[in-house]
Amino acid sequence: MDAHPAMDSHATLAHWMGPLDANGAGFVHGGTVMKLCDEAAGLAAIKHCRRRVVTASVDRMTFMVPLHVSELVTFQAAVNAVWRTSMEVGVRVDTENPRTGERRHSSSAYLTMVAVDDDGNPVSVPPLLTGTDQERRRESDAQLRRRNRLAEREQIQAGR
Repeated sequence: MDAHPAMDSHATLAHWMGPLDANGAGFVHGGTVMKLCDEAAGLAAIKHCRRRVVTASVDRMTFMVPLHVSELVTFQAAVNAVWRTSMEVGVRVDTENPRTGERRHSSSAYLTMVAVDDDGNPVSVPPLLTGTDQERRRESDAQLRRRNRLAEREQIQAGR
């Protein structure tokens, strides 16, 4: 299976936040942001492996600033690392007030996506070809997060 360049997995999703995305105080629900992160991550993973994917886990989701109704929110996703059937996808969430032009980095997330066949069984994915220093750093960081996840899982299972 030929390696696919990390750059080819980049996906962008934009959403203008409306009243249905928010609570009564005008703040966008965290769940709305999480759902759109999941969609952006899925797009990036599909672009990498050209197969159906499912979300296996969300490793980390940070909310740095609140989002408001009428803001434009952009979700930029890219595959950070690839293993046998799974991929870590990083999603950066940026918020823009379209009236003032003010932009803020509002959230970040790391999701693990698994490629599946038509019956829902995991299938192999192409290796990731990193070409820039930033892509190599993101892959290295993803490998560290994976090692930490696996070590934590082992500790939990050992304590049962």
